[in-house]
Amino acid sequence: MSIEVRIPTILRTHTGGQKLVSGEGETLAALFDSLDAQHTGLKARVVTEEGALHRFVNVYINDEDVRFIGGLEAKLSDGDSITILPAVAGGM
Repeated sequence: MSIEVRIPTILRTHTGGQKLVSGEGETLAALFDSLDAQHTGLKARVVTEEGALHRFVNVYINDEDVRFIGGLEAKLSDGDSITILPAVAGGM
């Protein structure tokens, strides 16, 4: 099973500058384990030591926010597209 993952600029130091990487896993948690084996340090920037998504990172599976579809236990299918986006805050 191959899952495509879009990497934001801020995390590309962990992927050698690649903006698109591939991983595998039946769940989002397994995918991050797979990615971390290939790109050391990437998982720690997305997942806390307690095993939850960092609150300042948004992750989408095929444009759906994972927080509403199971979080790290969300199921993945071959060909899914994952997008990792750092949260943006601001105001006037």
